[in-house]
Amino acid sequence: MEMHNGNLYWPITESEQIVLQKPIQKEQYDVLVIGAGMSGTLTAYTLYKDGIDFAVLDKGKVGAGSTAANTGLIQYSNDIMLHELADQIGEVDAVRFYKLCREAVDALDEVAETVDAKDVYIRRDSLCFASEEADVSKLKREYEMLTKHGFDAEWLDQTALQDRFPFDKPAALITKGDAEVNPLTLSRQVVRHLSMNDVPIFEETDVTEVVPDGDGWLVLTPETTFKAKHVIFATGYGPAPLLDTHRIELNRSYAIATNPIKDFKDWDGQALIWETKRPYLYLRTTVDGRIIAGGLDEEKPETPHSEALIHNRAERIRQEVAALFPMYDLTVEYAWAALFGESIDHLPFIGEHPDRKNLFYLLGYGGNGTVYSMLGSKILSDLVRGIDNSDARLVRLDRTR
Repeated sequence: MEMHNGNLYWPITESEQIVLQKPIQKEQYDVLVIGAGMSGTLTAYTLYKDGIDFAVLDKGKVGAGSTAANTGLIQYSNDIMLHELADQIGEVDAVRFYKLCREAVDALDEVAETVDAKDVYIRRDSLCFASEEADVSKLKREYEMLTKHGFDAEWLDQTALQDRFPFDKPAALITKGDAEVNPLTLSRQVVRHLSMNDVPIFEETDVTEVVPDGDGWLVLTPETTFKAKHVIFATGYGPAPLLDTHRIELNRSYAIATNPIKDFKDWDGQALIWETKRPYLYLRTTVDGRIIAGGLDEEKPETPHSEALIHNRAERIRQEVAALFPMYDLTVEYAWAALFGESIDHLPFIGEHPDRKNLFYLLGYGGNGTVYSMLGSKILSDLVRGIDNSDARLVRLDRTR
């Protein structure tokens, strides 16, 4: 399955490839992590921090899958707003989940500091504007729910918004404490950090089958067989072996990176920007002065091969960005399409297989995949060590909602 097509931006920001020496395979590991994209590397980071014996396997080179196409907006807010999630699962659980996401953003800050990636992990505010007048009441309800539960948020009416941004929208909500990141650099810096600390990472090791072995698992590849007590699939939007994924939808989206802009004085705080309509436009800035923007989601489970189609969607996104910031002379320098997964209830699937002991999954479906990966790594680290985690129920694989 192709995760992306087109001309990706993040690879050009990496001046060198990671060269990993193939590790010596042990007879058995406590944990095997399958996948070395963002989900797998953050899981590996947490397992290493918690002193667990493990190895990482990836069918390709690290960061070559969905991570390279990730647009790198880090937000504790979700595709489903807090008040909507409260209607769905109850206010107590919804607030707890949002707080877990906020804690995950802070944890990512710590990861970036540890692996020397602070220059590509920059804290930002987020601005969500009402796409039309009819959305104002929904956005105001979200503001009230957030502030009720201690989230730092600010309400902007039409006049206040115009004072700070160059576009005219009915209202907007600002949330504090989010971030932008170069996802490829962050994930590769984690790999470099782990490699320097002798964590075994097996690249170009394709898992063909996973079979039970007593209370553990045998992980088969074309060249060899690995043995482990626990297996964690952190495979991004790729297949999740042995798991029924009928509550997951694969769609595709489009993204661009523009030419560098001289300055962003008209863009207050270089906040991450998104909107209330669905599918939504979203945009952010980069450390080299570009704008990354995306949207135009389509319900098609494959990436397009037509360059003309990708360029058409890219131009439409550019025009939407230009409508918000008409003072910028924007051209599209990078354009791509990528797959993304969504769960029906807008929450990730994280935890142990309901029928197969010691088989775990970290599937961060939705627009907050990096945040979900961080919070999921902590849940899974507890579970594989036999530590009860009271938050695991919120994202368990066998939930019925």
